Amino acid sequence: MFFIIILILLAVSDLIVGVSNDAVNFLNAAIGSRVASFRVIIIVAAIGILVGAVFSSGMMEVARKGIFNPGEFYFSEIMIIFLAVMVTDVLLLDAFNTIGLPTSTTVSIVFELLGAAVGMATIKLLQSDGGLTIGQFINSSKALAIITGILLSVGIAFTVGALIQYFIRIAFSFNFKKRIKYLGALWGGIAFAAMTYFMLIKGAKGASFMSEETKEWISMNSGMIILFSWIGWTALLQLLIWLTRLNILKVIVLVGTFALAMAFAGNDLVNFIGVPIAGYNSYEIFMANPGADPGNFLMNGLAGKVPTPTLFLVIAGLIMVLTLFISTKARSVVQTSLDLGRQDEGDERFKSTWISKVLVRSSMNVSTNIKKVLPSGFVSVIEKQFEPYKGKEHLKKKDHPEFDLIRASVILTVSSILIALGTSLTLPLSTTYVTFMVAMGASLSDKAWDRESAVYRISGVFAVIGGWFITALTAFTAAFIVVYLFYYTGIIGIALMLVIVAYMIYRTYGIHKKVKREKEEEANEVDTISEENIAEKSTRTIVKNLKIIVSEYGRTIDGLEKENVKELRKAKKDIEKITAKTKYMKDHINVIVEKLREDSMDTAYYFVQVLDYLREMLHSISFILGPALNHVDNNHKPLIKEQIDELRQLHSSLAEMVNLIANSMESGDYSKQEDLQKMQKNILELIATMNRNMIKRLKKAEVGTKNSMLFFNILNETKNLALQAVNLYKSQRDFVNFKNGNSL
Repeated sequence: MFFIIILILLAVSDLIVGVSNDAVNFLNAAIGSRVASFRVIIIVAAIGILVGAVFSSGMMEVARKGIFNPGEFYFSEIMIIFLAVMVTDVLLLDAFNTIGLPTSTTVSIVFELLGAAVGMATIKLLQSDGGLTIGQFINSSKALAIITGILLSVGIAFTVGALIQYFIRIAFSFNFKKRIKYLGALWGGIAFAAMTYFMLIKGAKGASFMSEETKEWISMNSGMIILFSWIGWTALLQLLIWLTRLNILKVIVLVGTFALAMAFAGNDLVNFIGVPIAGYNSYEIFMANPGADPGNFLMNGLAGKVPTPTLFLVIAGLIMVLTLFISTKARSVVQTSLDLGRQDEGDERFKSTWISKVLVRSSMNVSTNIKKVLPSGFVSVIEKQFEPYKGKEHLKKKDHPEFDLIRASVILTVSSILIALGTSLTLPLSTTYVTFMVAMGASLSDKAWDRESAVYRISGVFAVIGGWFITALTAFTAAFIVVYLFYYTGIIGIALMLVIVAYMIYRTYGIHKKVKREKEEEANEVDTISEENIAEKSTRTIVKNLKIIVSEYGRTIDGLEKENVKELRKAKKDIEKITAKTKYMKDHINVIVEKLREDSMDTAYYFVQVLDYLREMLHSISFILGPALNHVDNNHKPLIKEQIDELRQLHSSLAEMVNLIANSMESGDYSKQEDLQKMQKNILELIATMNRNMIKRLKKAEVGTKNSMLFFNILNETKNLALQAVNLYKSQRDFVNFKNGNSL
């Protein structure tokens, strides 16, 4: 009973982390297109989830269609398998949620069951006298089917999504308001026919009220259902267009969101509660046999399907709905998909890779060659359909949707068609993989991946796809290890692991909250800049960063003297955070410039200069900290006392100059340029003297190569700091003067 209680608690945790990850499946298109307010979108999805939970047949295949044979395991072994699966699933999905990457809950649960079963099977093989084989316990064909499903989902969904989006965009263009009046009913009819069939096949196929004869009839008459649905919906929508001002695209997106949410709850719900329910059923079977030994009671009773009470499904649905409203991690996972598919430029969180560069370059060459073959007039007409529509320039940048309603409707329609088709053909397609790859394919053909962003977006897609395979490998390996841990440590090991799970969830929550807060601060720093406060905010930011640079310089010297790796590592991390914030401001300089008046272009010019010099100073301190950390971390010989003393003297002179700059900026008195240049000259002369002293030490063999390389590097970067500090002072002076309307 203790195990059952733990399984139920883990089921609740799994529901929360699971829906946070899978929310991207049905929220991506609606949120990205801003079809309605966030609250309305969530309410539509919530209704879909509740309907899907009620429509669910309430059946859970414990062996996940033959992943392992429960009749070969004893009750005590089955319970360990189920506990290992749930612990691993909660940790794995929570980790993906924290970093904001969408993965498949189906794949994770399947490979956890496989890994846990293989782990327990190997334990039984090791304890047996021979005669047993792994094939008695495991059906490996299911794992192969899942891997095949990943590849199928990626290739088919991306290609079909790209093609459909391409032709639909040609039909409607970005300025689709005129064409939607006479083409909208046709497209709406196709979309609603696809979603109708999708909800029948995928969403309600397991509904308890639907008889086997009805399911068979739907399966045998698929073509007729789709045809008549299309005719009926097209006629109805055209009539509504004539009689009302119905926005067909908004209706398509909201209905599609409902359909995908319904299918998610109706089919994927068992991923989160199926194993705990199976554990409870195992307990019932065992208790029905008084006197049975848990270590010798085979679980043949679990073979086949295990019923799940409707009440449990409804409760699970309510938990999932609540999670949608409160989970910040769900929004992070959705945001990753939106960032990779947005129409405009912006932050690119993924770095370019060699394969993304090769793909982009190859695609550009292919595109150029195709254009040479096609008639120029034809190419011109096609390209005109992909010209961005500028009708909403009055909107603020933050109010822009990531993409328009045309693409959102394509994502939902194509996803519905592919998932329904895959289900009817019994292909192992993943809902997560299909919806994500359709969205990425649509982004590509919609020219959202232009030359400014393509390499980063492609790298991001590969990172997500790689994460899917990592999910399978990690799920299998972790569940395998946890089974061994639970088997050989018993209650103590299980209790310890539960404490670790609770701590890890708490830690990841804190990490995610911290990252989210930092991103909001960065965005707020840009959003709150205006014509009136730009000088004040600029001065405050510069003074703050200058003081940090001087402080970290002294911290570096202390770390080198005491050979304190921990302190140097922390200093490097702190500087990297500040550098990232400055980079964010520079990357969003267009947003800042847009807020300035037309006659403030000189102000903007000097503001850009200020940011550049500040970034150069941050780079210099980074180039001091990095080598210093590597030197100490690699246990090289420390700097000698004379070197430390010289660096402290240099730090003192640098701090004096930076403090003068900071005080001058804060007071608005920019008459200290001559004093600063004298200080700068003294620092440069001091560095030259230290360089000569260092060469003398080298000749006397007082220091080694690694030592001298580090010292010369620190001196060189300190020289850059002194030069850039004065340049920063001059640019900030000019910036303030232009801002206040004063001449130089």
